[in-house]
This record gives sequence, C-alpha cells and structure tokens, in this order.
Amino acid sequence: MKFPQKHTLQQIATIISSEYVGDPEFPIEGMNEIHVVTHGDIVFVDHPKYYDKALKSAASVILINKEVPCPEGKALLISNDPFSDFNKLTDYFRPFQPVSGPISETSKIGKNTIVQPNSFIGNNVHIGDNCLIHSNVSIYDNTIIGNNVIIHAGTVLGADAFYYKTRPEGFDKLKSGGRVVIDHDVEIGALCTIDKGVSGDTFIGAGTKLDNQVQIGHDTIVGKKCLIASQTGIAGCVIIEDEVTIWGQVGIRSDIRIRKGTIILAQTGVSKDTTENTRYWGTPHGEARTKLKEYAAVKKLPGIIDKMK
Repeated sequence: MKFPQKHTLQQIATIISSEYVGDPEFPIEGMNEIHVVTHGDIVFVDHPKYYDKALKSAASVILINKEVPCPEGKALLISNDPFSDFNKLTDYFRPFQPVSGPISETSKIGKNTIVQPNSFIGNNVHIGDNCLIHSNVSIYDNTIIGNNVIIHAGTVLGADAFYYKTRPEGFDKLKSGGRVVIDHDVEIGALCTIDKGVSGDTFIGAGTKLDNQVQIGHDTIVGKKCLIASQTGIAGCVIIEDEVTIWGQVGIRSDIRIRKGTIILAQTGVSKDTTENTRYWGTPHGEARTKLKEYAAVKKLPGIIDKMK
C-alpha cells in the first residue's frame, strides 16, 4: 500500500508514538508485508525468528520491537508492539469510510456496464467497460475491475484478510488496507469470496474463470487463463501461474506456488509447490498417476494379508 504522498520517518513515528533510528527526514512511501515489500516501504516484525529476514528485505524502514543495529541505507521504528502499530498506520492511511447508498459517489463505472439491483459498490471502486454485475454482489472499497468482466449473484470482493495474532486475551486482527484487482475478461461465479490484501493486492489475471463458491485468500495472485472449479479454497499469499486448472473441493495452503499448466484433480490437498505441466491428486498431493497406483496397491493389502495368514 502506497501512501497518498511521501512522509518522513519523524512523521510516521509521531503517528504511532514510537522512537526511531535514522534521519528524521528519511522518506517513506508506503507500508507492506514482508512478501510484497518494496523500496520505500515500512515492514513490521515482532518475532526474533524473522528479524534477519525483515532487516535484509527490500523495505526501507523496519518497524521492530527491539533495538538492533540499523542496516545501511535504512531506518528503524522501535515499538513495543509492531503488530498494533502497523494496524494504527492502516487506520490512519486507509480508514473505514461508510457509504450512504448502494453505489458510492466516489466509484467509477465504465461504458455499457450493467449493475443489477441490490448490489453494493464501495468507495473508490473502478469498474471497466462492458461488465455485468449481477444482483446482491458486494464490491468493497478500492477494488479495481477491468473490462468485459462478469460477476454472478452473491459474490463478495474485498472482504478482510483472515489474519490474526494470538494473545492471552484472544485473537487480535491484523487490519486489511489492500485491494482486490480483477483483470480483463474474467468471469466469477455465484457466491465466491475474494479477500483483499493486507497491504498489497489480491489479483485475478486476464481470462481466468471461477466457478461458484470459490474462496481466494488475501494477497493471492492468480494468473491468466486459469480455471477454478466449485468449492475450492485457496489460502493467502499463494501464487498461481498461468493456465492452471483446479477442480472441485481442492484445498491449497498458504505461501506456495502452483506452476504454469498444473492440473489439480478434485479433492486434492496441496501443501507444497507444484511442478510445471503436471497433474496432481490426493492428500497429501502427488503426481496423479503415481498416487492412483499407490491407492490401487493399498486395496490389494487385505488379500495379501489373508494369504500370509
């Protein structure tokens, strides 16, 4: 998430009431999580396991809960609770803004686009030309939709990320300030849910088609010309490359890569990166033909045991 304008290190420290290490005029352009952080961004870290990764990342400013040597060319924000202070920055730069009607006056809708009754379009939403938005679709703030997109009834674009920190008193939510971005020529089925990024974008590539009841988690990137069948659940921070086919009731864990041309058969549980142009099946997943041979071999076990007796 980029700020509307550059801020200084001192300005950001004042917003969250933290100490800082570096030039007070050090420029800051935005804030992002570790997996999407770029030069000019703030990244937060609150666990020693990830200190080194954050300090060596592309981030220009590290929001951290320990005084450490500041890497050259970077700055530090010292905080007792980086998680909460990251939330403060999200609230400051992208606060929740209520809408008084079904379509926000700040939204932009392209030529020949049809929005059916009872749909909601939030603040700063941009919808391209020749789109069809069916009834009861909810499009949250800052969503971007390209041309020739069809969205079927009951779908929700831009709900918050499912991201919580465990504390003694319960779960603390990491607030979402990112977006959903839908490219051209995409069709999204009924009752789908695509969560916005925590600070970056959840992205659906051109020509991709989603069946009904598909869930896509925060900051996930789906490539071009993918097919995703019903009841598939994709966790956050997944990268799905182009021309991937995912059949029904597939579950995909977070932070993995599905390579180009992968085919994932129904009810597969995917827990690791896949190989390009390979077909998978089973839980845990494996190359489909091998897994089917293993399954056939298991079915023979009772007869083998009887013979041994």
